[in-house]
Amino acid sequence: MSRIDGVRALTHGIRTSACMAGALIAFAAMAEAQAQTAWPQRPVRMVVPQGAGSSNDTISRVLAIRMAELLGQQVVVDNRPGAGGIIGMEIAARAVPDGYTLLGTATATQVIAPLLQKKLSFDPFADLVAVSLFAITQNVLVVHPSVTAKGTKELVALLKASPGRLNMASAGAGSQSHLAGVQFLLASGTDAIHVPYKGGGASVTATVTNEAQFTLTPLAATLPFIRSGQLRGLATAGPKRTTQTPDLPTMAESALPGFQSTGWVGLMAPRGTPRPITDRLYATVVTAMKQPETQELMVRAGADPVSSTPAEFAALIRDEWGRFKAAIAAAKLSIE
Repeated sequence: MSRIDGVRALTHGIRTSACMAGALIAFAAMAEAQAQTAWPQRPVRMVVPQGAGSSNDTISRVLAIRMAELLGQQVVVDNRPGAGGIIGMEIAARAVPDGYTLLGTATATQVIAPLLQKKLSFDPFADLVAVSLFAITQNVLVVHPSVTAKGTKELVALLKASPGRLNMASAGAGSQSHLAGVQFLLASGTDAIHVPYKGGGASVTATVTNEAQFTLTPLAATLPFIRSGQLRGLATAGPKRTTQTPDLPTMAESALPGFQSTGWVGLMAPRGTPRPITDRLYATVVTAMKQPETQELMVRAGADPVSSTPAEFAALIRDEWGRFKAAIAAAKLSIE
């Protein structure tokens, strides 16, 4: 074989190897795409960073049932409470990004807990990707019936006339209801005595018994007392009125333009989860939230069923960080 023939043979061999390598890469990509298209092929785990029976747990289970029906695979809720939700978030953030581990997250978990921690072993923005909101939990401003205020404006006037004399109950220092209350006081330029209790139930009971005169807390916990007349609802704190109390105005429309303080629950996935899977998850949430059965169950759980694009959900989390960071600073809460 001449030198030229040898070079030609070598070149041909390199080209053949390159073609084979390219074919293998293409085949692997095709196999991966097919695997993603076939997802899910086994049960999916939804990590909920709160205990069983919590608001987030109850609402997430409603979605899990509907998702299982739509996906054809069981969606198992895995409660991992602790450290304000940080433990469950870390489990989800460190999970294999294959669509088989998801995170049912909420305001307290995704925003408040990370803001109260000096150091995290993960990045709540970079290590988790937003899929969709699926519930809004309205906060409601309620007073004991002995308080003369019949609306938000009147309560603001009362607080300004008697600064630091009314007690404001919360579920504990750094809780959603505490920071919602701080946001209200900041927005209205008023003052009150913050009385932290051990949990939302205790804080609502304290307001019913007039140990505290008002609280701004999730609607689900107060609705039975509003209906019975043991508490007077003044306004809800969402961007629009809720179907559960349509006669109550929002705080924004009644006294504080632009004011918003709600809880929410949403679905997230570990960073690196393939786009076809997150797209299907998003479509599944949207479909589930449109079902009348889902909507009824969400309302029973004290939530407004919603959905959002991943971009809208991510933007909400960013906005919430700003709002709650200001409230934490105003409350002078220590960072652990």
